Amino acid sequence: MKARYQYRFYPTLQQKASLSQLFGCIRVVWNDALAICKQEAKKPSFNALSALLTQSKKTEERKWLNEVSCVPLQQTLRNQEVAFKNFFDSCKGKRKGKKLAYPKFKKKANKQTAEFTNSAFQLKGTQVYLAKIGFIKPVWSRELASVPSSATIIKDNADRYFISFVVEIKPVKLPAKNKSVGIDLGIKTFAVLSTGEQFKSPCYFRLYKGLKKLQRSLSKKQKGSNRRYKARIRVAKKHNKIAEVRNDFLHKLSTKIVKENQQKVRRPSVVAMDVVGMILMHGEQPSTS
Repeated sequence: MKARYQYRFYPTLQQKASLSQLFGCIRVVWNDALAICKQEAKKPSFNALSALLTQSKKTEERKWLNEVSCVPLQQTLRNQEVAFKNFFDSCKGKRKGKKLAYPKFKKKANKQTAEFTNSAFQLKGTQVYLAKIGFIKPVWSRELASVPSSATIIKDNADRYFISFVVEIKPVKLPAKNKSVGIDLGIKTFAVLSTGEQFKSPCYFRLYKGLKKLQRSLSKKQKGSNRRYKARIRVAKKHNKIAEVRNDFLHKLSTKIVKENQQKVRRPSVVAMDVVGMILMHGEQPSTS
C-alpha cells in the first residue's frame, strides 16, 4: 500500500531561485504540450510529446530548458498523460465520482509542483539531494516508513515549500469497538452516530475575521506590482489557515470512525474510503454551528 509523507522545508535564496526556474520550465513544458494537444485532431502520445521536448531544447527559444533537471520535465508529460486518461475515462463513465474537467494551462500564481523520481534525488542523513537544486533539509516530523520511490516539491499559494515522498507501508489492523455504525450528517451537529455519539463542528467564524479586509485591500492593488504580490500572499495565508483547521477536524473525525468501527467485507479499504469521502465532501460546505 502506497502513502505520502509530506514535510516542510525552508530553502535558501539561491535554492528559491533555482526552484522558481524549475517551476517556470515545468509550466512551459505543460502549456506547450497542452497547446499541441488542442491543435491536433488526435491527442499525441507521450513518446511523441517527449520527442518534441527533446527537439525544443535544441532551439534558441527553448535552450534554457537544459539548465534544469530533465526528470521533472519528463514527469510533467507523464502527469499530463494521466490527466488526459482520467478525463477521457470520466467522459466515458469508466471513472467513478464527479466528471473531471479538461486539463487546463498552468499559471504562475497557482500551486507549483515538481516531481523527482529515485534517479534524480537521494536521501543523505537528514538532508535530501535534488538534481541541479542541491541539498535541502526538511523538518522531519516523523520517520519514513520505507525508502521513497519519488519526491515531489510543492510550493503553495502562500510561498511555503513542502517535499512529499511516496513510500510503501503495511496496513495495521487495530481492534475495533463496533462491527458497524450508522452516520447521520447534519448542520448544527456535524455528525451523529447510531451509538449516540455526537460530533460538533468547530466554529470557523473567528477564522474568517479580517479576510474581507484583506481581500478588499488586494482588489485595490495594481496588477503586477510588488504590493499586490504581498497582499496576495496575506490572503493566501488566511485561506490556508482556514483550510488547515477544517481538514484537521475532518481527517481526525474520519480516522476515528474508521478505526473504531470495522466490519468484515471483501474490500474493507473501499468501505473506509467511502466513509472518509462522505465526511470530507460534507465538510466542504460551511457549517452554521
